[in-house]
Amino acid sequence: MKNSIARRRFPLALALLPTLVAGVLLSGCSKVPDTIKIGVAQPLSGPLGALGQDLLNGVNLAVKELNRDGFMVDGKRVQLEVVSVDDKADAATGKQVAQQLVDAGVVAVIGHLNSGVSIEAAPIYAAKDIAQIAISTNPKFTQLGLNSTFRMVANDTLQARAIGSFAATQLSASRYAALDDGTPYGKGLTDGAAAQLKAENKEVVVRKSFDDKTVEFDALAGELKAARVEVIVSTLNDFQALALLKALQKVGHTQVKLLGGDTVKTTDMAKGAGLIEGLYATSPVLEAKEFTTGKPFLEKYIDAFQKPPAYGGHYSYDSTYVLTAAMQKAKSAEPKDIIKAMRTINGYAPVIGTMSWDDKGEQRYGAVGVYELRGGAWELRMRSDRW
Repeated sequence: MKNSIARRRFPLALALLPTLVAGVLLSGCSKVPDTIKIGVAQPLSGPLGALGQDLLNGVNLAVKELNRDGFMVDGKRVQLEVVSVDDKADAATGKQVAQQLVDAGVVAVIGHLNSGVSIEAAPIYAAKDIAQIAISTNPKFTQLGLNSTFRMVANDTLQARAIGSFAATQLSASRYAALDDGTPYGKGLTDGAAAQLKAENKEVVVRKSFDDKTVEFDALAGELKAARVEVIVSTLNDFQALALLKALQKVGHTQVKLLGGDTVKTTDMAKGAGLIEGLYATSPVLEAKEFTTGKPFLEKYIDAFQKPPAYGGHYSYDSTYVLTAAMQKAKSAEPKDIIKAMRTINGYAPVIGTMSWDDKGEQRYGAVGVYELRGGAWELRMRSDRW
């Protein structure tokens, strides 16, 4: 009796076999894996660690939401995974961790903060057609001739014009100093600002470059006082700018204003309030609260990390949403397909509204804001995309 039952079932198993085999073959041909890895390369330690961690937080928050809501590519539900590395704001380290991300199988990278690091790492990502979305602002990043470079914000060309124009027309001075931190970001931006000041018939009487770790500024403070500098245009980091302000106090030269780049527009810079006549900063990284949908983002961010964003977490958050929308548009997690989709996408960005790139990877809708430190907080003075 048992043999009779077995003989009856065997033909049914044979009948089902082609269907089972076809299902296995179809799943094996899918371009979409079960898990898609997104790389994040930022300075997570050292003086810029808070800024890098903020950018990582933005990606983590977006990925958490997308996974929670059942993110799908080409009809398949997938799990997004963040692979983060610390580039230590150092170009050599940046190249090393870029290769680590490539070897880990990431399909795109949100990195880096520093222009010098982004520029050095870019060819490593490009060799594997991995999209690199950077908040770095040096124009050279998108002038490398690589198909994989994308910028989140406006570049230094616009920011340099903003610094020079605002310093010349709004700060009522005739004698200026221009200081940079020696990085590609700092030197390029300061050179551009100095050129704009010259175009506005203003005199730069002190022009100095330092490295990005210098904090001994007693000699410089004496030189600024002797030159009767009224406005300091600076791309020093916040901890460097604070050291300079203390040195200016020592020599009694506090009737001066400082206008910095976005590396001074930080919460730590509030420690400098009242040390000199005025503190200003320019930034292509506009604050989340300036956007209509910024408030709910800030609420979610603070709930998740128990502190407000330190820098550009909303831009990395939005970049993650636009990147994943490109995956959906491409119906693929293949890096080449993602880049192709990103070149044509006008992506919905939950906080800033939209992200779209030109043929070089420059952000089409970038603007630069000028802020003043008042009452321990940065307040927007003016903003424009046409300085």
